[in-house]
Amino acid sequence: MRTSTSMSGTSTATSGAVTTLAATSAALASIAALAVAATGTAFAGDVTATKAVPLVVYSAQGYDSAEATAFHKATGIPVELDDNSTGPLLTKIEAEKDNPKWGLLWVDGATAFASLDQQGLLLRGWEPSVSWNSLGKQAVPPDHSFVPTGLTMAATLVYNSKLVASPPTSWAALLTPKWDGEIGMNDPAVSGPTYPFVAGMMAHLGGVAAGEKYFTELASNGLHVYLTNGDTLAALETGIIKLALVQSSAGIGASIKTHGAVKVKFLAPVTALPSAIGIDSKAPKAEQQEAERFVGFVLSREGQKVMQSGDPTGDSLYWPVIEGVNALPALPKLSAVPAQYINPYTWGQREDAVNTWFTDNIVE
Repeated sequence: MRTSTSMSGTSTATSGAVTTLAATSAALASIAALAVAATGTAFAGDVTATKAVPLVVYSAQGYDSAEATAFHKATGIPVELDDNSTGPLLTKIEAEKDNPKWGLLWVDGATAFASLDQQGLLLRGWEPSVSWNSLGKQAVPPDHSFVPTGLTMAATLVYNSKLVASPPTSWAALLTPKWDGEIGMNDPAVSGPTYPFVAGMMAHLGGVAAGEKYFTELASNGLHVYLTNGDTLAALETGIIKLALVQSSAGIGASIKTHGAVKVKFLAPVTALPSAIGIDSKAPKAEQQEAERFVGFVLSREGQKVMQSGDPTGDSLYWPVIEGVNALPALPKLSAVPAQYINPYTWGQREDAVNTWFTDNIVE
């Protein structure tokens, strides 16, 4: 979990609290197009004299505060940022179902958005005017209920090369006595990137029952379960575990921080993990329109620069979904990654049940 700081400089709040980037609503000024989308078209669209309402953003992205600040500076639209892990944010949305407080959700994992869509909680039928690359086209849902913003990989194998000379080469190898008590992963009920990993293993192995058998055997082999990427990597760094199963961006970031001592291995198959934005179907029309402008800004060249600089050893390490935007140099070529893609609608509706099973049977 992270600590958020008010961009107005007036207050701070711990993870899960709301950070107000603009304390009061302000009339939108006459602003020229401040950012150019990847298509080369102007980002912001027509600016009116309509009084702005706060855009409430629920997000688990490491660059969300920087992006919200840049968006407010570019548009004058006040943003209230609730920064937390994905699990608590989804729990909050569920609790607010009859009286939602959020306007926009931005987290990793299309399964979460598919589940919200199936409940009728997402605005459908809107898509930003951008040029998707092949990754983006693949991640856009048919009903346009959420918008992809990038791609990472769920649960890559991360290890300290000074301590592990010969890392495992397959998922099955993690079950051998050699790695008894040496493996750690995140809790899928808390960590957004982790449920898609669990679902991906189930899909790869042939179904829920086969996946449950695998994770039961992994638990019997001394699996450690932590809350989030940071907790699991901390256990790796302190020698509590020797192998960490975490999101690719977190693993590559750890490699950068350790000057290559920590290494990342992509076991076949590794599950593709789109980050995405969804807009609350019950939000006031004015806030929905502001949310659409936020999405357009995120996918503009200016917004992509913020995404790639806002968390340089974390979430910024993603593969872009927009034509003309290149991944940061630390990322391998995607063609070298043995990625699989799971159907978010098939696995989104199973998320609660699978997470409950994992909590009851795997988490100590």
